[in-house]
Amino acid sequence: MKTKIRKDDKVMIIAGKDKGKIGKVLKLVRKKDAVLVEGANKVKRHTKANPYANQPGGIIEKESPVNISNIAVICGSCTKPTRLGYRLESGKKVRFCKKCNEILK
Repeated sequence: MKTKIRKDDKVMIIAGKDKGKIGKVLKLVRKKDAVLVEGANKVKRHTKANPYANQPGGIIEKESPVNISNIAVICGSCTKPTRLGYRLESGKKVRFCKKCNEILK
């Protein structure tokens, strides 16, 4: 699936148990149409100790992927969740906010 969301975008979760949380995109999981959002959709994993990798065992809390349809990009200038569009600016394809018409980085 083609997406307009990129790594390091500031996004808001608009559906699910973490609705309303804001975080940064850490990773795109293209095969599952999902993204990892910093501090959202936390799950607990029980892990064994690995002395070769110098990892202790125990319960680790980490982020789980969120479906891409459940997030919205937050515009830097109007600070609202928005949809994105594309247009050409001086020969380059850029993303822009559909609410305030500002260019996103």
